[in-house]
Amino acid sequence: MKILLVSTQDYIHHPILSRHHNIFEDLATRHEVHVPHFHVSSGTERPTRLIVHEATQFPVQNPLLHYTLNTPYHFHILKKIIRDERIEVVVASNVLAGTAVIHAAKHSRVPVLFDLKDWFPDSAAAYMKNRLLQWTVRNVVWEITRRNLRESDIITTVSPSLVNKLKNFGFEAQLVTNGVDTDLFMPMDGSSRRAELGIGQDDFVIGFAGSVERWYAVDEIIKSLPELNDYRKKTRLLIIGGSLFTPFLNELQQLAQDLHVQDQVIFSGFRPYHELPSLIACMDVCTIPLLPPQWIDIALPNKFFEYSACGKPIVMRPIPDVMNIGGPNIFLYRNRQEFIGQIKFLMDNPASYTIDLRHHSWKEKSRQMETLLQRLV
Repeated sequence: MKILLVSTQDYIHHPILSRHHNIFEDLATRHEVHVPHFHVSSGTERPTRLIVHEATQFPVQNPLLHYTLNTPYHFHILKKIIRDERIEVVVASNVLAGTAVIHAAKHSRVPVLFDLKDWFPDSAAAYMKNRLLQWTVRNVVWEITRRNLRESDIITTVSPSLVNKLKNFGFEAQLVTNGVDTDLFMPMDGSSRRAELGIGQDDFVIGFAGSVERWYAVDEIIKSLPELNDYRKKTRLLIIGGSLFTPFLNELQQLAQDLHVQDQVIFSGFRPYHELPSLIACMDVCTIPLLPPQWIDIALPNKFFEYSACGKPIVMRPIPDVMNIGGPNIFLYRNRQEFIGQIKFLMDNPASYTIDLRHHSWKEKSRQMETLLQRLV
């Protein structure tokens, strides 16, 4: 197949690997996959098997401005890619660029699969602080997304709850969940990585890996450290990742200083994807402090699969679709005191697990996506 992927991200510069990288890099071993390059991120360029096409006229890094200003050019360049490369099927997963490629695909009578990787109206509004602006962005993005869904031939999404949410709006969606690279993420010894990070072998390490943004209540974990340190000296917090479009990481660093726990918190920043398993191996417990109720109701985070594949206990807020999958490594909390209680329990009862996630491997997710695309072609 000749596939055109229009992702939500700057595919070759975004610092965090997404489901599209994991699925379509595998598909590119068997098919010809093309991707436009949106200049939204400034990270290190990553290698790719995909054929990359420059698709930016105005290289503005603010996502809202970038996609708004470049929409006419996106339609032009995406239409050209579809025609010149004889694209057989389009995978769209973007708001404005999604509209452009769907319009271009329909013009060339090419089928479209729309991959709704999260709830776009809320994720777009999450970067805004002003409530009126949040409301405006949420409603505008939903109207555009609804049109994109209506114009697509197949819809896929990431969680059973999001399938049901779409059904309530009159859309039928296929489920292709997030997953994990089971060849990379597995239980391993983290001693050497601990030494590299200055973490003692007797230290108790609470860990978080992912985008450091306000929808993850990492600040609440930092606020828990004084009490946890009273319970067990040498309690550390390891934060892997950084902020993308907000100053939240800087706010967390200031909070740690204000609480006099800066020596207990390690901000590692963004790290290469292949380093994540050894960094997770440093952690005695991993966390998913997802905060907004509207996201909790539809989430099935990558980090759940990655932490689990590494055999780690996970202290997390109740996320229905994660709880439905279940596992002996899940420990729930609803407020800071319950979080502290679960951490104290794991301090006294250290645990590791062996969890079979072959059915949630990215290779399996790639095969599921491939089947749907072949059906369209």
